[in-house]
Amino acid sequence: MIIALSITLFFIILRFTVTLFNFISNPKLHRVAKQYTDRVSILIPVRNEADNILILLRSIHRHDYQNYEVIILDDDSTDDTYAVCSAFAADHPRFRVVKGEPLPNGWIGKNYACHQLAQLADGKYLLFLDADEEVKQGLINSTVHRMHLHQLGLLSLFTNQQMDTPGERAVVPLMHFILLNLLPIRLIYLIKNASIAAASGQFMLFDAAIYRKHQWHKAVKNKVVEDVEIMRLIKAEAYNGEALLANGMISCRMYKTYNEAINGFGKNFLAAFNYSIIGFLVYIVLIIGGPMIVIMTLNLPMLFFMLGLILLSRIMISLLSDQSALNNVIMHPLQMFNMLLIAFISIQKYLTRTTTWKGRKI
Repeated sequence: MIIALSITLFFIILRFTVTLFNFISNPKLHRVAKQYTDRVSILIPVRNEADNILILLRSIHRHDYQNYEVIILDDDSTDDTYAVCSAFAADHPRFRVVKGEPLPNGWIGKNYACHQLAQLADGKYLLFLDADEEVKQGLINSTVHRMHLHQLGLLSLFTNQQMDTPGERAVVPLMHFILLNLLPIRLIYLIKNASIAAASGQFMLFDAAIYRKHQWHKAVKNKVVEDVEIMRLIKAEAYNGEALLANGMISCRMYKTYNEAINGFGKNFLAAFNYSIIGFLVYIVLIIGGPMIVIMTLNLPMLFFMLGLILLSRIMISLLSDQSALNNVIMHPLQMFNMLLIAFISIQKYLTRTTTWKGRKI
């Protein structure tokens, strides 16, 4: 019992220290006054996004950056995605829509769509966005500034998460919780070793010349968590890579219901741990089982110490990610239960090879 308690408290203190480092270092994208004119190709792979895509397209059209093109690739949608995008593009000359090629063997659908988009683009920078997002003023100029400032091969942003239902708020905050509780974000840029890597496919801005040389999406064509894999490759090839919090300049509504959120996270949760079931289970046991051990001791000083660190961590993470601290504190037990549920689903789908997304088997 003493060993278990010692490991639990060490893990809680370690996670708190990482969270505190992130909070103090404030790894957010900052707005800049200097104006840039580099051409940016905004590349959007879409599959069955008829209900979402117009919010993104309209926000890009309203955006203050001027030198850009938008290419939308319809990846064999079965709804009205192509028609919706084509109608918008007909009235906006900077936008165009193309039909994707059939998916070859050995490729993940999104990776192949991104690969095709990159071949069509002519910008100095290639910006890949997901269809369920909304960009805000200053985003592109601020990220292009960052590319110049640090001579980056890749800049990725962890977008602000829009959550409109209780079901979303019970699941989606887990993304920032795990990220900011385990990884000092600033180290992604500061430490050149490829083992320190993280990224979000919701915003990936590449130096086009470097991308064309290495064909990053082709290099990870069969990877589910392609964003992290690409960041590792970027750093392994001795280019600079950076990941930051979006600071309100781009938002995303990943899922609209509780079931969508559970299944969506279940699709790639294990992949984030490099498909190590043992490592994944150790993490789940420490983060959920450890506090239960402390509670069962009925040691009030130890209990209050643990709860204090967890409470402060949730508050700092919520402030960094522009989420409701009160909601995340109140819903922490439910979110931990949902993490356990997601872990079970993720392992079950991996072992039975039944993981699917948007109608395709992964």
